[in-house]
Amino acid sequence: MRRYSRLVPSNDNNKPAAKLTVKQEREARRAEKVEQMRRAQAKATRNRRITIGSVVGAAALIVVLVIVFVVTGSSSAPAPVATQADGVQTFTGLTRNHVTTPVTYPQVPPVGGDHNPVWLNCGIYDQAVPNENAVHSLEHGTVWVTYDATKVTGDALTKLRSALPNTYIILSPYVGLPSPVVASAWGAQIQLTGPDDARLQDFLKTYWQSPNAPEPGAACTGGVTAPGYVSA
Repeated sequence: MRRYSRLVPSNDNNKPAAKLTVKQEREARRAEKVEQMRRAQAKATRNRRITIGSVVGAAALIVVLVIVFVVTGSSSAPAPVATQADGVQTFTGLTRNHVTTPVTYPQVPPVGGDHNPVWLNCGIYDQAVPNENAVHSLEHGTVWVTYDATKVTGDALTKLRSALPNTYIILSPYVGLPSPVVASAWGAQIQLTGPDDARLQDFLKTYWQSPNAPEPGAACTGGVTAPGYVSA
């Protein structure tokens, strides 16, 4: 077997390089192997750290995405919309001044506008009630149901009463209605064929104690009680 020897460079350019001994060659090879193993181990450590960092980063990204999805999904989800009855007329630009004189309203019955400083106590009336006080109650989220006393009587009137909530409601007869029953809220009105008209319930779902009223939740009692009051 031919043995090769390494040359050790001389510090003097004029002198030839000295040969390594067998022991020195063996130690040099061992040192080179150790260095190779050290480099390989360092590389493996770096790769492991990169892999761990990637996994942790991906997990953190997933968590962030889930949180963003939940937050934005819940905040952007559309709110439930109350059923809008067919035939509802809406009115905007209604004034809200307190007055002590009679007011001429364009709607029959009125759905808003200037009104008396004192609201009408909610309840069932068997006589016509003052427009100006009733309109103030509409401002508080009340629904005012009026009926033609020549067409809605007896069992029909009883049925109409039973179809209404027991608060934030005014029920009264009204002369000159365009239909047997008219339901009015602040800025909205619907003409109904009678107590059996299913649109009455749809109107109540939308406008009874509506947050869109100018003063929702304000008192429906403690005001003025008009003649003909029957019950709450």
